[in-house]
Parts: sequence; structure tokens; C-alpha cells
Amino acid sequence: MSGGVNAAIDVGKQTLAVALGSAGAQFAAPNEPRAIKRLTQRLVELGCERVLLEGGSYQNLLVGALRVAELPVVIVNPRRVREFARSLGRLAKTDRLDARVLALYGERVAPPLRELPGEQDQRLRELWVRREQLIEMLVMEQNRLEHASAALQRRLRAHIAYLRQELTQADEDLDQAVRNSPLWDKYEVLRSVPGVGPILSCALLADLPELGRVNRREVAALAGVAPFNQDSGSLHGARAIAGGRTRLRRVLYVATVAAVRCNPVLKPFYRRLRAAGKRPKVALVAAMRRLLLILNAMLRSQTPWRAPCPA
Repeated sequence: MSGGVNAAIDVGKQTLAVALGSAGAQFAAPNEPRAIKRLTQRLVELGCERVLLEGGSYQNLLVGALRVAELPVVIVNPRRVREFARSLGRLAKTDRLDARVLALYGERVAPPLRELPGEQDQRLRELWVRREQLIEMLVMEQNRLEHASAALQRRLRAHIAYLRQELTQADEDLDQAVRNSPLWDKYEVLRSVPGVGPILSCALLADLPELGRVNRREVAALAGVAPFNQDSGSLHGARAIAGGRTRLRRVLYVATVAAVRCNPVLKPFYRRLRAAGKRPKVALVAAMRRLLLILNAMLRSQTPWRAPCPA
């Protein structure tokens, strides 16, 4: 960091642990509106270059206040901060220690500033996550039904019917949320691609807001479809994907299974890989990456799908 204060906040359900740099002052504040307002005013007066937070469930109120105060906010993956602490030999864990390690992480790594999602984006993501939760519960109940006794099957079927109704309502809520937001133009661009349906379009808008604003390598890594080297010395291991956003990758995989059958670009691409001896899953992951890069380029230029010229 260059001269300014690097504030780090460990957000808890009831308390905010604040560290002003890796060697500066530390204090705590309640996680409630009045205290957050005072905290943001103090950070503005100190001239914070950035405020670092770990991703979590109790920070929405704080992020909203920091955005209103026009303070630059960086939300960091908690796993990366924890591994950073272990690399320094810091195994103890308290709110104060976590805030101090987060501040040190910000100074050493300097994570880039990214545009935070707005209220409509957050609403869309909330609806999307809820839909995925309903699907997970529905699959679990259907698996239980197969092995349940006759006494339990009636109640399981009733719950399954209820979950299906909720899933239908969740689809309608997602559709309305997209139609009534500025994301509708992006949604239409995504839907113009053969093989990309409403579910994948909503998933990309909700889980991958960076789509169309980052380069091809970054978007592949964010979605978890970038192959990483597994080499050491004379050993050359097989490339494998890792990390990324699991929920999005699951939906992208299902959509690609359909796209390699009907998309005029992905269909010959997939067949070439299979003819070259690639295993089906390897070829599908490569097609997932190709589809994602196509969508990224289309959103960047706001250009709908155009059928390729015949060979």
C-alpha cells in the first residue's frame, strides 16, 4: 500500500473487529447500524485506501454503508487468508488476530479492487442460491424415497410435491428479477446462443457478474474450468481443473452436454477432441471452457449470437 491506511474488518454476527493496518490500532464495534455509521465516518477521516473483508453472511449492512461512504471495499476469500496465516506460522484464531492477519494479507498481496454487486445483483444471486438449495433438497428427498418404508413414503411424497411447487415459484421469481433489472440486455445476449437456456443465463448473471469484464484466463479460472499444470521436475502430470465456483460449474456442465449436440461451434469442436482420443469428460470440460469464452466475448461487445459461415 502507498501511504494510506489499510483497514481490515473481521465481521461477526454481533461484533466487528477492526485493525488499522498490520501494526496500527485495533478496536471493536457492534455490528449494528449506528455503530457501523460511526465506523465508516472514522475510516473516511483516516483516508483508507481500501477496506478488506472476508466473504461471509453478516456483512451486507457493513458493505452497504461502506459503499455509501464511497470507501473502496475488497472482499477476500476466507480460505486464502487462512492459508496465508498458516504460511506465517500463525495457527491461533481469534477475531482480533483474524483482523490483523487480514490487514497483513492486504499489505503483502494487495488484492485488486473489483466492482461490488448492486442491490439488484444481490437480489438475483439470493434468488438463484435459493433455487439451487431447493434442487439439493429435492434430490435428497427423492433419494430417501427409494429406500423409505411405506409409512414414510406418503410424507416424503408430500414434501417432494411441496419442493417442486417452490422450485416453480423460484423460476418465476428469477424470471421477474431479470426482466425488471438492467441485466435484461445481457440476459438476451446470453439466451441467443444455441444450448444456453434460461437457467444457465440466470446462473451466469448471478454467480459470475465479472463475465464480459475480465479476460479469457480470468473468467475460466473464476468458473473453475481452467486447466492447471501438474508438473514437477521431470514429471509431467495430467492437467486438471481446480477451484472456481462449484455451483456455477455444475450448471455450466449440464448446459454444455446439450450444447455439444446442437451448437454449430461446440458440436464439431467436441467431435474433434473425441476423434483425437480425448476422454468424454475431458472433451466436455474443454467445451465448457470454449462456451464460457464465447459468452465472455459476446457480453464484452454486447453482440448477440451469429451463426458461423458454412465451411
